[in-house]
Amino acid sequence: MGTENTLAGCELERTAKTEMGIQLESGNGAVTEVQERRRVKTSRVSRQRIPRWGILLFVILAAFAVARTLQRGVETAKTTQPPVRPVLVAKVISKDVPLYLDEIGTCAAYETVQVQAQVSGQIIARHFQDGADVKKGDLLFTIDPRPYQAALEQAQAQATLDQITMKRQQELRARNVISPQDLDTAQANAHKSEAAAAAAQVNIDFCYIKSPINGRAGLRLVDVGNIVSGNTGSGAVLLTIQGLDPIYTDFTVAETDLALVRKYLGGPNVKVQTYSPDAKIPPRVGDLYFIDTAVQPGSGTVKARGVTPNPDHALWPSEFVRVRFILDTIKDARLVPQQAVQISQSGPFIFVLKPDNTVDLRPVKPGQRQDGDLMVVESGIEPGETVVVTGQLALAPGTKVDPKPYNAPNGPSDQAAASKSAM
Repeated sequence: MGTENTLAGCELERTAKTEMGIQLESGNGAVTEVQERRRVKTSRVSRQRIPRWGILLFVILAAFAVARTLQRGVETAKTTQPPVRPVLVAKVISKDVPLYLDEIGTCAAYETVQVQAQVSGQIIARHFQDGADVKKGDLLFTIDPRPYQAALEQAQAQATLDQITMKRQQELRARNVISPQDLDTAQANAHKSEAAAAAAQVNIDFCYIKSPINGRAGLRLVDVGNIVSGNTGSGAVLLTIQGLDPIYTDFTVAETDLALVRKYLGGPNVKVQTYSPDAKIPPRVGDLYFIDTAVQPGSGTVKARGVTPNPDHALWPSEFVRVRFILDTIKDARLVPQQAVQISQSGPFIFVLKPDNTVDLRPVKPGQRQDGDLMVVESGIEPGETVVVTGQLALAPGTKVDPKPYNAPNGPSDQAAASKSAM
């Protein structure tokens, strides 16, 4: 069987060589046949080429796909960037402000007079209204002057008689008719009667009770028809008058503030500023009148008193007031809105706006609060810089912000609205 396979293989090989020989012998005829086959194949390929409009459509679709991919990349980049935060900003300003202590005080009348009768008698007239403003010398009450008028006329008559007697004695003494002692007695009697007449005139004047000061009359304590006593030691008070312009402002200074107060005491800028409790009138600036020399036991405070102008009588005795004890003036202080100062674990800080609308965190040293919503900043910022007032909650150093100008609110409600709008 193996022999038969070998013979079959040899026969196949011989047949292939015979066919190859036939082809080689055919020569040019075989080459022509090969070329014809190539031509047919090339024509088929050319019939399968893509048309131009197909190529153009492919290019357009590819460009659209690339543009869409780029757009998605930009949107993705935008979503990864932090949003721009809206904030309210304000400039750091510089001006002179006071160094002060805020206290609670009361007002007291500058003068208080209890009007009493200096002669005894019946009140026959009242010349004022309760609670009215009175001037020094205004007539308040009239005591029946008739008894004192009679006494005055009697004293004047006696004084006239003693004057005549003294002149007669002088003439007699000139002629050496009487002794010097008689002349001395006559002169003494004349002087005594003159004094008695003057005293009687004073009693007449005391019948017309007048205001000793400028002030406001209180409620009268006697009416017309009452008998009053002229004993000043135990006489009844007819009326109380209080001087209201100027007025005293009494307050206390804490023992812990005494060192600061003593540093500026006696200086030219020491003032007492008084505020009404309802803040309906402008504050009144007065002078320091008195400060006690000892600390009150138990309270740890020192009494002080200022003199405050009160021409319109807007401040009343015993009224509670707010007192600002001004010690000195801080020159060219740096001021920012109070809300700009924030507190962290590292201490107070402020966000400062940079020229590229990003923020920088600055540690600061805050000072006293001033009028309105301003606060002194002792260090950390410079005049003219711009600080963030509201909207600091979501900020960090380098955050991009959208700054808007900050307008100082007129009241608590406006301030809350401004803060809410910047959140």
